[in-house]
Amino acid sequence: MNSKIEKLIKQFAKLPRLGSRAAQRIVLNLLQDKTGRALSLANALIDAAETIRPCPVCGVLTDADAGLCEFCRDDARANGQICVVRDLSDVWTLEKSAVFHGRYHILGGLLSGVAGTTPEDLNIKILPDRIKNEKIIEIIFALPNTVEGKTTQHYVVSVIGDIDGVNFSELASGVPLGGDLDYIDDGTLTLAFGGRKTL
Repeated sequence: MNSKIEKLIKQFAKLPRLGSRAAQRIVLNLLQDKTGRALSLANALIDAAETIRPCPVCGVLTDADAGLCEFCRDDARANGQICVVRDLSDVWTLEKSAVFHGRYHILGGLLSGVAGTTPEDLNIKILPDRIKNEKIIEIIFALPNTVEGKTTQHYVVSVIGDIDGVNFSELASGVPLGGDLDYIDDGTLTLAFGGRKTL
């Protein structure tokens, strides 16, 4: 096989949830397409890589020219709630279900001894300042119902737990043990969000 094609397949195969066979199918489909999709995709990726940056407040990806993301710019979202999530895909899942109308905080992962992820690797330090500056009264944890998720949640609470007037809650029934938000339907997520419990 052509070395350039092999290199491209290896790059696609590195993407989450995409194995080598799926990567091979995607690459071959793009390269054999007569409509120019491969070049359009390449240009879109280059443009995004050059202009998209994490929001300096919450971590949601946004256009660098905009500064803050759409959620941090929206005054209607300043309702005293911050939902703490693992990554951007969790934000999209919650937005699709329309169960949350406050602001988000992306940690950028979970604490994990196996993966070697430490508190310094996560977006945690800014949270106490956000709570004070944005007059936050509730921190809602929407982290995976796993050992790593619970460990991360416990650590974040220990970091910001001494701030007066802040309540902590987590998603309730409907999120199974070991469950990921990506795999939960909108109805179940609505139930879990509405029935969240105080920590």
